Amino acid sequence: MTTTAQPAHFESLSSALRGPVIRPSDDGYDQARAVYNAMIDRRPAAIARCADVADVMTAVRFARDNGLAVSVRGGGHSGAGLGVWDGALVIDLSAMRGITVDPGARTVRAEGGCTWGDVDHATGAFGLATPSGFLSTTGVGGLTLGGGIGYLARRFGLTVDNLLAADVVLADGSFVTASADSHPDLFWALRGGGGNFGVVTSFQFRCHDVGMVVAGPILYDIADSADVMRWYREIQPGLPEELSGWLGLITIPPGPPFPEELWLRKACAIVWCYTGPADRADETLAPVRAFGAPLLDGVQPMPFPVLQSVFDAVYPAGLQWYWRTHFFTEISDQAIAVHQEFGEALPTPLSTMHLYPLDGAAHRVSPDATAFPYRDGGWAGVIVGVDPDPANAAMIKDWAVRYSDALRPTSAAGGYLNFMMDEGADRVRASYGPNYGRLAQIKGRHDPDNFFRVNQNIQPSR
Repeated sequence: MTTTAQPAHFESLSSALRGPVIRPSDDGYDQARAVYNAMIDRRPAAIARCADVADVMTAVRFARDNGLAVSVRGGGHSGAGLGVWDGALVIDLSAMRGITVDPGARTVRAEGGCTWGDVDHATGAFGLATPSGFLSTTGVGGLTLGGGIGYLARRFGLTVDNLLAADVVLADGSFVTASADSHPDLFWALRGGGGNFGVVTSFQFRCHDVGMVVAGPILYDIADSADVMRWYREIQPGLPEELSGWLGLITIPPGPPFPEELWLRKACAIVWCYTGPADRADETLAPVRAFGAPLLDGVQPMPFPVLQSVFDAVYPAGLQWYWRTHFFTEISDQAIAVHQEFGEALPTPLSTMHLYPLDGAAHRVSPDATAFPYRDGGWAGVIVGVDPDPANAAMIKDWAVRYSDALRPTSAAGGYLNFMMDEGADRVRASYGPNYGRLAQIKGRHDPDNFFRVNQNIQPSR
């Protein structure tokens, strides 16, 4: 990647933007280049903290004119740290956090720098929500463009299934609005195609009535993981779509609301979320609360935004992360044996494995209706080695890679790109499956020079 812009040229960019341009000599540079995953330590040529769409357009044109690579940063949560890049111009959207809720139309418009906590705060005031993920500190842009798997997916679909329109700055610096009626090919590609097609400066989503939910974890001893998984794989697909549960292998955090006698104990957890009528909650939850001998039943009524933010304090920015991901059509006995082995060997208190269901409404969407291809039902799996100490980075990476390699024979092709590190072009292609060819053609029309290449990259088809 070429970098030809000299300091004097950045002066011209600074004078053209409303937002600041932060360079290596500036006091705030190290803070501005930091991302959620502290295992990523990259030094961009400059960071353009855009104040508005005009700034984004100007930054894109400046980078093109000066032969600069660009990376695009929204919430900074990319597992692979793709919001920053050595020698690149970072187009930083973090100051663009405007939100407009239309309660009558049941929509929300969020700018590209918003986090899901911003959105949940705004929509929650009206008893509304749009499907998102599992941490409120996650950026709206990155999660949406990769698909968007979360608590509401079984009932209301993925985040991309609820995207109505997107404002986009293209590789030539021009601006378009993509929707089902305007630039429909681009709109199709944005719904799962990642950051390959432009800088999305705002998103418009469909909202749903989601106010209070009944949610929380049920924890089992780690030794019971195999029994819990065999039960879970049978019961989850047949549950009402108002009830969703993701399964994890965890170490119980050492603090409230967990009883002190459980602190730092390894466990198999299922985090349930019920979004249906309140008067049916007990009846719907009864079968999942009756299973086994739980260490803790923490299921209780709470506002949906509280559920969305409950893990934020456990996983603050600045930890070391190493990610691996797979899709699974089933949780096989072979896979369960692998989970039991590696779950009992969690290397650090924050390291974990999660399985997120992809059935219900997410499954009813055709695989070719959006760029996000995996609509076969089953689960999206993620393995993460996590620790605050950089000295443990090699250890948590080794555990995650060995765990992932052991699971690979039990998995479907590809994995969830939002959970993917820099794993190469073949892995990206496999994750898009039959949709890759169409994505490459759309990339070729909108970004033939692969200007937007600091991402899980799709090579343009010429």
